[in-house]
Amino acid sequence: MAANRNLHKAKSNKKDEFYTQLVDIENELRHYTDHFRGKVIYCNCDDPRVSNFFHYFAYNFRVLGLKKLITTCYQNQQMNMFSQHDAEKAIWLEYTGTENATAIPLLEDIGIHYLQGDGDFRSVECIELLKQADIVVTNPPFSLFREYVAQLIEYDKKFLIIGNKNAITYKEIFPWIKENKLWVGVTPMSRDLLFDLPADYAQELQETKKEGSAYKIVDGVVKGRSQSMWFTNLEHRKRQEELILFRSYSPKEYPTYDNYDAIEVSKVADIPADWDGAMGVPITFLDKYNPDQFEIIQFRKGDDGKDLAVNGKTPYFRIIIERK
Repeated sequence: MAANRNLHKAKSNKKDEFYTQLVDIENELRHYTDHFRGKVIYCNCDDPRVSNFFHYFAYNFRVLGLKKLITTCYQNQQMNMFSQHDAEKAIWLEYTGTENATAIPLLEDIGIHYLQGDGDFRSVECIELLKQADIVVTNPPFSLFREYVAQLIEYDKKFLIIGNKNAITYKEIFPWIKENKLWVGVTPMSRDLLFDLPADYAQELQETKKEGSAYKIVDGVVKGRSQSMWFTNLEHRKRQEELILFRSYSPKEYPTYDNYDAIEVSKVADIPADWDGAMGVPITFLDKYNPDQFEIIQFRKGDDGKDLAVNGKTPYFRIIIERK
């Protein structure tokens, strides 16, 4: 998790410029095209000059059948978190398509507006834009992830966003997962996302961090490495797939927790087919979670309020589930 901490630390220091690769956006968003048709898309953490989210939606506006694309980016008086440090004021853009036969957006097709404030997603101005949106799609600051998701839930918005994998364990986030208000996207949790970086920070990583941990070099280009994943409340086909179970229960292979009436299952693939009671599974289970097949009971804690334990030993984070 060192790379995650590196990104989180950088973001806390307002080096929040980790640009999602277009290939990662395309690989995930192609599973939601039916959701996008006729909708207003809002990217509220994106400088359109460098954001691949803006690029994806603007260049595919006609194919996706969008109604409108709105984009805002944060402007800090001391450092621009999502820009190239040359904007004097925060802006928001509105795009409703082009009559150009090529469907490629032209500058005159894009409405550029100045914000009174700094473009913070929590500002009154940005909330008013949020109210217009049907679906929010972006890569928000990891350090503000709890607050960011809380706002989306409060305003009852559909969303597809990137977050730190550790967010699953946040006490503010997990209840929404349990209540089926938020779930994992299509891209497997096991796949690390790589991010484009400003040149100065890429150089800093090379000088101070280990390759393969905080960054990777792809075709000669330094990419920031992060154990990140997609979070959404848009339905997708993977969420409807049933997990095939083939293992059989035995007391020796599946011990019971010391402080909770459930069995320990150390691997998702080892969930027994003939066990109908509660069981603790790794958080990677969420990659296979079908709400019609399983029910999430709770996270990590036993009846005594302490971490789940087996023979006095505490395994890594577990989610308590039951088969329906």
